[in-house]
Amino acid sequence: MEPVYILGGGRTDFKRNLKKEGKTIRHLITEAGKKALDDAKTDPAEIQAAAVGNFNAGQFTKQLHLGAFIPEIDPKLHGIPTMHTEAACASGALSVLLGAQWIMGGFYDAVLVVGAEQQKTMSSLDGSDVLGAAADYHIEKPEYGDFMFPKLFGRIAQIYIEKYGASEQELAWVAYKNYAHARLNPLAQMREADLTLDCASQVSDKNPSVAPPLKVSDCSQITDGAASLVLVSGKYLDRIGRDKSTLPRLLGFGHTTDYLALEKKDAPTFSTARKAAQNAFSMANLKPRDMQGAEVHDCFSITEILAYEILGLAEKGKGAELAKSGATALPQVRGEHISGKIGWEIPVNAGGGLIGDGHPVGATGVRQVHEAYQQLTEQASARQIEGVKRFLTFNMGGSLTTSVAMIWGRD
Repeated sequence: MEPVYILGGGRTDFKRNLKKEGKTIRHLITEAGKKALDDAKTDPAEIQAAAVGNFNAGQFTKQLHLGAFIPEIDPKLHGIPTMHTEAACASGALSVLLGAQWIMGGFYDAVLVVGAEQQKTMSSLDGSDVLGAAADYHIEKPEYGDFMFPKLFGRIAQIYIEKYGASEQELAWVAYKNYAHARLNPLAQMREADLTLDCASQVSDKNPSVAPPLKVSDCSQITDGAASLVLVSGKYLDRIGRDKSTLPRLLGFGHTTDYLALEKKDAPTFSTARKAAQNAFSMANLKPRDMQGAEVHDCFSITEILAYEILGLAEKGKGAELAKSGATALPQVRGEHISGKIGWEIPVNAGGGLIGDGHPVGATGVRQVHEAYQQLTEQASARQIEGVKRFLTFNMGGSLTTSVAMIWGRD
């Protein structure tokens, strides 16, 4: 297969409110796309195809047919084939995977990938109903009612705690860590928020319970945002004379789909999601311990703990313990809360994750890979992971229904 490299990337500021700016999802797509092309320093005429990851712009913004906004990024993109991918919160990762597979198969040598979502268009109640389309809506909505996803993941957290004896303190550590990481990210939605570990650990007026054991601080954000990548083949880099060793390459990937309803899944093991990770590591001929950084899907704090186990960063039932150890926090964030020696460590969600950086649903999977690109090219500034050469991303949709794991590396 033809190797796939990231030549450039860009993203928007996730703190913005596009409706208040008088802008729409078309502006998110065009802004992020232009940033990626500028960063890649490539002529837009070189781009042969494009993929757009988006979950539910039809309901959030009354706008679909999003690939038609690609020519508005630059007139030279007019006429190229485009495609829209949707798999709930994994929509962005599927757009990256689609673009990569086009290149691997030899169909195209340069592909633009954009993930975007505009969510701040309605009330939180109405927005939660739109998000409910990522679940088995007509079966699970009557059971869980309004704000379905916090309740679904609250149930997953209850199952995990009942089985493994984890505590809310571990959940709080994930939230605290990701808010602290967000303060190091100038484009993160929660970069100005200050969540203390005490506040994250206790139900209060400032941090009310949402779906026990989950509190507000355990939840990801409602976000407007976009991220974009320019993916290219090894042949293309040879033709333009770029040094491949300086650019991140896709080393392996896995993609699986489980049943839609939570009750049909084997929570909290999620063996179908595990297959995605196993396939990625097998393709890359690497092991979890070979990773130096990761971006995982933390739509809720419990999801990050599950991801540790799904990805093999922790054994079954040990994800909460890994979180509390501080091994997944950047050294500068552990601070006073972690004492003693930490063995193997792997910073997870150094940009803040979905909880701290934000979760524009269709953009999240692309944003994760953009973070991998920045880390592997040493452009992550205050949140830079030292000596990172292998980086893992894990994006999932629904109640761990669609799972996409990718391993990126630099020679």
